[in-house]
Parts: sequence; C-alpha cells; structure tokens
Amino acid sequence: MKLIIQIPCLNEEKQLPDMFSKLPKTLPGFEQVEWLVIDDGSTDATIEVAKRCGVHHIIKLPQNKGLAAAFQAGLDASLKLGADVIVNTDADNQYDSSCIPELTTPILEGRADIAIGERDLRNHKEFSKLKIKLQLLGSWVVRKASDTQVPDATTGFRAYSKDAAIQLTVINNYTYTIESIIQAGKANSAIISVPIKTNPKTRDSRLFGSMWGYIRRNALTIVRVFSAYEPLKFFGFISFVMMLGSLVAFSPFILDLLINGDSGGHLQSIILGAILSLGSLQVLVLGVLADQIYSNRLVTQRLVEISRRIELANNIKPTNYLEIDLDQLDLKKVQELNLKTADNSLGINS
Repeated sequence: MKLIIQIPCLNEEKQLPDMFSKLPKTLPGFEQVEWLVIDDGSTDATIEVAKRCGVHHIIKLPQNKGLAAAFQAGLDASLKLGADVIVNTDADNQYDSSCIPELTTPILEGRADIAIGERDLRNHKEFSKLKIKLQLLGSWVVRKASDTQVPDATTGFRAYSKDAAIQLTVINNYTYTIESIIQAGKANSAIISVPIKTNPKTRDSRLFGSMWGYIRRNALTIVRVFSAYEPLKFFGFISFVMMLGSLVAFSPFILDLLINGDSGGHLQSIILGAILSLGSLQVLVLGVLADQIYSNRLVTQRLVEISRRIELANNIKPTNYLEIDLDQLDLKKVQELNLKTADNSLGINS
C-alpha cells in the first residue's frame, strides 16, 4: 500500500521547512509514504526548498491556476504515481500532521471512501465570531445540498481512497472543498468526518482579501454547485416563489371580483401577476433543461473515470511532472532565504 501526501503550493518557501519537518515518513498500514508538491506557478524558491526538504515528487504548473486546479492536478498525479490512498493538506501548516493516521485508518479499514478532517469550529481561536457563524452556516447548506453529514465543509485536510480519487472531477476554479463534498455525496460515496487538531496561524488566507469577499465567493460557489447537481430543486424553488408572488399580485383583482363582482381596475396587479406567472413557467422549463444537462454531465463524468482507469492501466506519466535532481538545484535561491528555520532544517550555510 502506498500513501501520497499532496500539498498544493503557491509561494510557500517560508512555510515548507516547518511543515515538512512534521510530515510522517512512515505510517502503519503503508509500505510507502511519499510527499507530492503541486507548485501553482510560484515565483519564489518553493521548488528549491521542497527539494531540499526531501519531497519525492513535484508537479509544476506553468502558471497560477488556482487552488482547485492544483488540487485536481495533485489527485491525477498521485494516482499515476501509484497511490492507494491520498491525503491532501495545506502548505501553511494549518493542520496538525499527527492526525494523518486518523484520516487514513477509516479508508484502510474499508469504512470510508473519503475521510474529512473536522476542526472544532465553535472554539477555533483563529476565527472571528462572524467567520465561525458563516462556516457553520455554509457547512449546513453543503450538508443539505450533498445529503451528507459533514460538519466542516471547508477544511482541506482530507484523505481519499484510490477509487474515490478516480471518480472525483472538480470544475470550480476557486476551491475544491465544497464541490468535492457535493459530488461525492451525489455519488453515494462513504464519507466520514474525523476530529483533527490545528496549528497556530502562520499567515492570512490567500483565497479571499476580506470577510465579505469570502462570503461572496463561497456563496456563489454553493449556488453554482447546487444548481448544477440539484437543478430541479434549485430552479423549482425559484419557480415556486415566483408563482406565489404572482398569486399575491393577482389577489386584489381576484378578491374584488369574488366579493364585489367587479372585474374592472387593478391593471397593475394583473400585469405584475402575469409577468411573475410567465417568469415562473420559464424558470421551471429552465430547471427541466438543466436537469437534462446534469444527466449528460453524469455520463461525461463516467467517461472521465473510464479514461483515468485506462491511463492508470497503461502507466501514463503525470502531466507537468518535474524530475528531482539535487545536483541541478538552484542553491542561490535557497541561500537568499532569510529563515533560520530553513537554515537549520535544511542544513544550508548562508
């Protein structure tokens, strides 16, 4: 059994030495434990530091494509490198690596396809009260959309079985956390949550510049993913609300007609009710069309899964794979790092 721990990175030269010093090199149940860095277009010495830290594999994306794309590239590479289980963690060392065995054990025992780390959100010292409430609300929405019981939907500390990784295809270009849960839930994958520990904050998140930016982007992600995976429910609800609105708009005319027998007047109410009724019908038709598109998407996902299995059977190499050659390491970049932790852990004399 082989475990690959993948770490999506963007300009993480300062974080990697400490993080790699805590990653496990051996784990019960695995003959091999390997590390994979996905460099998402870094402009610093991320790759050089990763090599000196002993990383086994590097995927170098030609330019910054975003966290979701880096995550998907890591899954693809891990599978092609022979992983039986894949653990994803963040490069900012947010998650305590000592919890990795808790993530992999349910998969090794066959109790889960995906194990998701569960932070203690209500007592998370690094989160404001507003962010805690938003995290809890967002996780509740994801649970409803995915038909799962995941209490922490935005954590990136996760473990995937080989089959679960093969079946997963993330389309969202912002973050993989929400879409992957909804997709796995709709595929009836066995998902389990595992309580984990976190480390003190080392830097601010790069996914959003402000709290409102975080709210906006995550809300859009949830709406987009939910409308894609549950189109009839999504558009049906909007259609129902518009139909109720049309009944309210028609009510003055209807009540006057029934009570007073007067069918004249209320022109504005009639026009508004007619517009809302037609809009409701159009939205419902749109939902039916979206449902047909979703059916085609399921077929496409199965085709992608089949193509991945064919690639694995034919030992296709990972895309953007960077061969590690320490003799060609750019030591100048590493020596320019003004980090005592890097100097100590890597043994580099500046």
